[in-house]
Amino acid sequence: MTQIPNKSKVSTFDASGWKIGIVVAQFNSNITKQLLKNVLQRAKDYKINRSDIEVIHVAGSVEIPLLLQTMAKKGTYDALVALGCVVKGETAHFDYVCKYATEGILRVQLDHCMPIAFGVLMCDNFDQAESRTHLSGEHLDAVLHQAKATKSLK
Repeated sequence: MTQIPNKSKVSTFDASGWKIGIVVAQFNSNITKQLLKNVLQRAKDYKINRSDIEVIHVAGSVEIPLLLQTMAKKGTYDALVALGCVVKGETAHFDYVCKYATEGILRVQLDHCMPIAFGVLMCDNFDQAESRTHLSGEHLDAVLHQAKATKSLK
C-alpha cells in the first residue's frame, strides 16, 4: 500500500451565513452517509449553521449533476457539494457512471460559475471506499476556499 505524505491542513475561516447545498447519492449509502456526516461535522469548523445547509438525496451518482444544476440556478448557494460512491463491478457500467457524474458535475460548475466539491468516490472495491470516507471533510475545505476566492474576484 502506498503511503500518502502528510498533507498540511488548510486554515478555516468564518463562513457563517453562507448557504451550502449538498447532493448525496443513496447508492452505497453505507459509504455516502459517512461522507455526509463528515461534511456536516467539518462545516462546524467554518461556523456554518446546520440550518444554512440543504441536503438533497438522489438515487445514484448519475443523478447528482441535474440536482446540482437546479440548485445552482436558484442562485442562493455560496457553494455546492456532490457526494457519492461508485464501486467497480464486473461490467463497463462503472466507467459510464464515473464519466457521466464527473463530466456533469464539471459542466455545472463551469456553466454556472459555481464552486462545487467533487466528493464522488470512484473505487475498485468497498475497502477502498471505506478508507476514503474521511476525505469528505477535505472536499468541503476545498470548495469553501474556492468559493472565498471566487467571491473576492467579484
